[in-house]
Amino acid sequence: MQQGIPTWGTPIELLESHGPGVASALFIAVVGWTAAAWAARSVRALGKKWTQVDATLIPLLASVSRLTILTVTAMAVLERFGVDTKSLFAVLGAAGLTIGLALKDTLSDVAAGLVLLVLRPFDVGDAIEVDGTSGVVDAIDVFQTKLTSFDGVPITLPNSKVRSAKIQNFTRAERRRMDLTIGVSATADIAHAIATLRDVLSNEPRVLPEPAPSVDVIELADEKVNLLVRAWTLPADFFPVRLELTRHFKERLDAEGIVVPMPQRELHIPLREPERRSAPFL
Repeated sequence: MQQGIPTWGTPIELLESHGPGVASALFIAVVGWTAAAWAARSVRALGKKWTQVDATLIPLLASVSRLTILTVTAMAVLERFGVDTKSLFAVLGAAGLTIGLALKDTLSDVAAGLVLLVLRPFDVGDAIEVDGTSGVVDAIDVFQTKLTSFDGVPITLPNSKVRSAKIQNFTRAERRRMDLTIGVSATADIAHAIATLRDVLSNEPRVLPEPAPSVDVIELADEKVNLLVRAWTLPADFFPVRLELTRHFKERLDAEGIVVPMPQRELHIPLREPERRSAPFL
C-alpha cells in the first residue's frame, strides 16, 4: 500500500475497533428514547390521580420531563463517539443566542406562558374574557392559550397577548350582577310597573336575595319611561336567568295591561303645489 494514504482496514477490523462504541451508543439512544416517552406518560397519568396538582401544569411538566431525558441521552451518545460536550455546549450557547434574537416573539410567548402558569389568573375549564375575546379555556401550552368560544368556535391566542391583556375570569366570581333596561309607556302607572317587575324577580329562585334586587326609573325617554332592573345571580346562572327574566317581564307586563312601546318613527312628506305654467307669448 502506498505511503501517505490512510488505511481503514477491513470491515471486520472496523467492527472490532468501533463496534463496541456504536453498539453502546445505540443502546443508550434506545433506552433514553424509551425512558423519555415513559416519563411523559407517567407524568400525565399521575396528573390525573393527583387532584392537588393543577391540570394546567400537567402538559408542561410532561414536555419538560421528556425533553430533559432526551437532552441527557443525546449528550451521552455524543460522548460515546468522543465528542467534547463542553465545547459543544459553548457552540450551542452561541447558536442559542442567535436563534433567540431571531425568535424573540416566540420566546416572549414562552416566557408569558410560564408567567401564566405561575400566577394562574385562570385555569383549564374557566370561562374568561381576554381583551374582548370570550370563551372557555381548553389548554395553556408553552406558546399559546387555547379557548373555545361560547358558540363553539376554537380560538388560539399567543401567550404574550394574553399576559399583557385585561383578563376577566367569570368562573372565579362569587356572583354576577345583571342590568336590564325595560321601557314602559309614558302614560303607564310607574308604581304598578315597578311592582310587577319586582314580583317577577321574587318568583325567580335563582336570583340571590343578597344583595337585594332593585327596580327603579333610570331615564325619561321619548314617549316612554325606562326602568333599570338589577339582580345578582351565581355565575353559572347568569345567562339562563337573564334570558328567562326578559321573557317573563314581557309576559307579565302584557298581562297587566302595561304597554311596552316599540320604536316608531313618523315620516311627513309635504306636498308641493304644482307650479303654474305661464301661457306662451303670442
